[in-house]
Amino acid sequence: MRRRRAAVAAGFCASFLLGSVLNVLFAPGSEPPRPGQSPGPSPDPGPGRRGGRGELARQIRARYEEVQRYSRGGPGPGAGRPERRRLMDLAPGGPGLQRPRPPRARPLPDGAPGWPPAPGPGSPGPGSSGPGPRLGCAALRNVSGAQYVGSGYTKAVYRVRLPGGVAVALKAVDFSGHDLGSCVREFGARRGCYRLAAHKLLKEMVLLERLRHPNVLQLYGYCYQDSEDIPDTLTTITELGAPVEMIQLLQTSWEDRFRICLSLGRLLHHLAHSPLGSVTLLDFRPRQFVLVDGELKVTDLDDARVEETPCTGSADCTLEFPARNFTLPCSAQGWCEAMNEKRNLYNAYRFFFTYLLPHSAPPSLRPLLDSIVNATGELTWGVDETLAQLEKVLHLYRSGQYLQNSTEASRAEYQHLPGSTIPQEDYRCWPSYHHGSCLLSVFNLAEAVDICESHAQCQAFVVTNQTTWTGRQLVFFKTGWSHVVPDPSKTAYVRASG
Repeated sequence: MRRRRAAVAAGFCASFLLGSVLNVLFAPGSEPPRPGQSPGPSPDPGPGRRGGRGELARQIRARYEEVQRYSRGGPGPGAGRPERRRLMDLAPGGPGLQRPRPPRARPLPDGAPGWPPAPGPGSPGPGSSGPGPRLGCAALRNVSGAQYVGSGYTKAVYRVRLPGGVAVALKAVDFSGHDLGSCVREFGARRGCYRLAAHKLLKEMVLLERLRHPNVLQLYGYCYQDSEDIPDTLTTITELGAPVEMIQLLQTSWEDRFRICLSLGRLLHHLAHSPLGSVTLLDFRPRQFVLVDGELKVTDLDDARVEETPCTGSADCTLEFPARNFTLPCSAQGWCEAMNEKRNLYNAYRFFFTYLLPHSAPPSLRPLLDSIVNATGELTWGVDETLAQLEKVLHLYRSGQYLQNSTEASRAEYQHLPGSTIPQEDYRCWPSYHHGSCLLSVFNLAEAVDICESHAQCQAFVVTNQTTWTGRQLVFFKTGWSHVVPDPSKTAYVRASG
């Protein structure tokens, strides 16, 4: 694994990064051809198996036409049954984003198309607030701090810092990856195989552009440049996120875990009603998502599909999962009803909701959260109802309506110490915003008192001026108050003696 990672990193750096090996970033960049530009002539792709040139050209053209469909707006409710093959084999990509101009003539295998047309204006560069100029090759000439993030079947991802200090992610075809390697072994055509793999990046670029949403990773730009022995290799520049680590998420506060589930619900609602039609994520796993400032965003759209499944009866509409199967109705128009959104919804249940939603939630919210988990696990709700119930949970939590009125008459009295804090005397609780102390969010002072009363070791608490994403205040709970110090940004409350 270390050898492979080192080889991947070395190959990428030789193409794009650091010192003298950044030479490729100084090479003149090119951009996609104008919309409607016909594919150019094709060179000899190199030796391969007999008949391989035609098959490789067919596969390139099929991916090219897929990118074209999504770039124009996507097909109708169905354009053919999804192929039954390994999901990781389905990776695609999407075109560039500046005003296109023709690249240098770089022929492909006979019959293979060139780059598809670019989409219209889209996500701005980092730090911008609206559509604007995209980042291009010039932005990559003086990057620093290159770090390998990871790689999959087709692509490698790197983190770099732009000259202005902003960190972004770079995606490129992995020259040591399985996708390119298996194609070269089969066809013996390195340039043609690169083009085949790069169309996965192109499709992803188109979908990031067409599906723009707060829970879809932002696409900042792209660069075409010569690399190694292959002309016009493609690098995409995107928003940088943190990988989704489920073990770590299970140790975070319920409020943060709920935010992830709410983000996912909003994303699935957007995909079900997107400008392209209902979009399904065939490869739906935590590794396809990242966290950006606490929000969940989909980053890998290689395996997204818009086409609904055609059918002649309900027997054609079976959703298969490892633990169970579902049979959906076949519509009068000959399409499996809501199969795309139901596939997304059940995957959200089995990878996210069942682990993140109910555990350590406020007791009064648990019945509603259990109903969300059960309904998505049984597919009795669609994405509209699921999102409506998640938004209801948010409203109850943010407004404080979830709080249960306390009838305890023997509540202790607390002395109010404004402009002060208790720097020590911490204890741990779970879940906490801080691993070394008990730091929780509260709706109001009464909830802070209730929490302190429910913890046997709690004798005081400190209200900070920091708030969570829902506007709730963060409070430290303490075992005592033997050492109180001034702090204008905090207020201490200590249990009155006697």
